[in-house]
Amino acid sequence: MLIDSILARLIHHGTLTVRRPDGTTRTLGGTRPGPSAALAIKTPEIARRLVWNPSLAFGEGYMDGDIDPIDGSTIHDVMNLLILNLARGGTHPVMRLGEGIRWAGRRLMDLNTADRSRRNVAHHYDLNGTLYSLFLDADRQYSCAYFPTGTETLEEAQALKKRHLASKLRLDRPDLEVLDIGSGWGGLAITLARDFGARVTGLTLSEEQLAEARARAQSAGLSDRVRFELMDYRAWKQPMDRVVSVGMFEHVGINHYTAFFRTVKAALKEDGVALIHAIGQSEGPTTTNPWLTKYIFPGGYSPALSEVVPAVEKAGLWITDIEILRLHYAMTIAHWRARFSANRNAIKSLYDERFCRMFEFYLSCSELAFRHWGHMNWQVQLTRKVDALPLTRDYMVDAERAAAYPHDPPPSTAAAQEVRQDAEPA
Repeated sequence: MLIDSILARLIHHGTLTVRRPDGTTRTLGGTRPGPSAALAIKTPEIARRLVWNPSLAFGEGYMDGDIDPIDGSTIHDVMNLLILNLARGGTHPVMRLGEGIRWAGRRLMDLNTADRSRRNVAHHYDLNGTLYSLFLDADRQYSCAYFPTGTETLEEAQALKKRHLASKLRLDRPDLEVLDIGSGWGGLAITLARDFGARVTGLTLSEEQLAEARARAQSAGLSDRVRFELMDYRAWKQPMDRVVSVGMFEHVGINHYTAFFRTVKAALKEDGVALIHAIGQSEGPTTTNPWLTKYIFPGGYSPALSEVVPAVEKAGLWITDIEILRLHYAMTIAHWRARFSANRNAIKSLYDERFCRMFEFYLSCSELAFRHWGHMNWQVQLTRKVDALPLTRDYMVDAERAAAYPHDPPPSTAAAQEVRQDAEPA
């Protein structure tokens, strides 16, 4: 089979055992140490598709049951082996060709007008809300958590993420007006209002998220301090003290980066502070995997900082701080995968087996991209004025240590308990 020779070129680290459609098996690789996994390619058709359109066919084959892990392997084991080898120089010639074609057309693919952005958001975020409650933390933080020690629970790490963001916003006085672009289910906005005295306006394009966020603000007794609007960021016109955006920039599209940062600048008062948090690429610009575009995030792209910084410069903003979070998202998604697996039957009852396989594939590939393939998170702090913030970043550390989260669950580990004790005000 032609797929055998292609996989032989790909697998150098570890071993992959392949059961062909005729029932015969072959073990590939083994020249260098690495993980092992086994899979069954069940039909000649999916074998052909893996040769000519692997970036799309592998995920679809798993979703349809035409590709299955065998001999005790999971889809995570299989993808760990494949992504590790791709990241370390293994090749599939058609994948390289597809990357070149997508690169040539990526500006057309990422043309995210307001109408298209709303459709793209609905595709993923307007799913049944129960789904997200079954694998996210209780606050439904659908973005990278923050693990200072690596031993935190998901709830602890997401609470610490919100604290980390707040420290960079310098919420040093009550009633600061904050614009939250891409406010999700409202967790960050509610936290900034409840624990830091801010007045927050959240913008979302998801009707499901809008309804949930408004209900949560009302339940928390914060409707007078937090409001949520179904609005594209480009429609916002009022200057605010602070602007924050977490996990939304990946949906902006490369054609719109300068416009996005110009919108941020216009949304800031003269002494305002903005903080943008997003997924990025450590190895330079690339394209989005076509399976991810088709099934999970249409119009999505995680940029290299080399694509972001020029847009900031063109918008006339000061970059006052950049932080790179490397393995934090891998650890976050590992928690999501475990919770998804534990609640798989309940999720299957909401949708079906194919949906569960789709989501398993998405979560595994996403985690492994952060472990092996150069993905990371970046946080960029921005101002209009050169002197809007103190001269050193000590104020961030001081604010983070002083912040208390009385409504968040207490840490369960000794290391996290030490962090919480340090954070208590004197």
